[in-house]
Amino acid sequence: MAFYRKTGAETWHGRIDGTEPDLLRWHQIITCCDTQSIPKLSEHQQGVSIIGFCCDEGVHRNQGRTGAAHAPAAIRAACCNFPMVADHIVMIDAGDVVCNDSNLEEAQELMSTHIATIIAEGYLPIVLGGGHETALCGFKALGSLPKKTEVGVINFDAHFDLRHYNPSVGGNSGSWAQQIADACDASGNPLHYLVVGIQQYSNTRRLFEVAIEKGFPYFLAEHFTNDQLSKMLQTINGIIANADKLLVTLDMDVFASPYAPGVSASSFNGIAPNAMFKRLLRHIILSGKVTSIDISEVNPAFDVDSRTSRLAAAFVFDIVQAADINAEYPG
Repeated sequence: MAFYRKTGAETWHGRIDGTEPDLLRWHQIITCCDTQSIPKLSEHQQGVSIIGFCCDEGVHRNQGRTGAAHAPAAIRAACCNFPMVADHIVMIDAGDVVCNDSNLEEAQELMSTHIATIIAEGYLPIVLGGGHETALCGFKALGSLPKKTEVGVINFDAHFDLRHYNPSVGGNSGSWAQQIADACDASGNPLHYLVVGIQQYSNTRRLFEVAIEKGFPYFLAEHFTNDQLSKMLQTINGIIANADKLLVTLDMDVFASPYAPGVSASSFNGIAPNAMFKRLLRHIILSGKVTSIDISEVNPAFDVDSRTSRLAAAFVFDIVQAADINAEYPG
């Protein structure tokens, strides 16, 4: 049975350089709360919420390496000593949803209700997975959308995750995008789905055919080069422009294994977490259309020196920094 738990304040601890605003670190400012007691935001504040999805049942169903259920704790630990971004950014830790049995669907439904509450309170949810089945929760959190509402999904991933699934059995970590596509088809909501980082050796020909048939654009991992940046931005801008609701999901297996060894399915020649990637991620967040973002497939059981957890945590910092719409960035 899936359950929800609040994060203990003792989880957030670390170095203390002082109590002046320009010396504060995340562990000194973050508020641990449940989703029924989220602090109200003032007019000039921006809220960011971390929430964990401790689940890898989808990975198990997909015959992958399990262990991602332990990722939220590992990523939180790597976030503790980050410096405060800005005074008007309110950060909360809204706890975890835990899937402690094989009932993935129950866990996803429970998670979606908590994400929906966070969104309703005006906070940007950053969901720490968990297997990539985590991504379906952000979509479910949108609830019943009016017909013709256009949904955008930008996925940084080595896989399309458009695999066929049996609805009577349930989905898995490789079917969540297909589940969103099916739901959008059934409700009459156009879906704009983009995948960046696809590995040809990790996807069957049928998956490429499905993406082409549905008109879903994609970029191979080998396309992740500076000369393709303009084309990528143009495609991303098209998704942003068309989307009424925009979801962003980052599967850590998109990165090359030297950068991210601790994942459910490693990519020896994946993309690099370089300045180009950070620019794309920041550009998407700064659109102001993102309803939720998740970071999935960190698997501490296979990590090396917490390398993958620390990289995922660095992206959490980048997202929080990009959420500060008043900030000025170089370049």
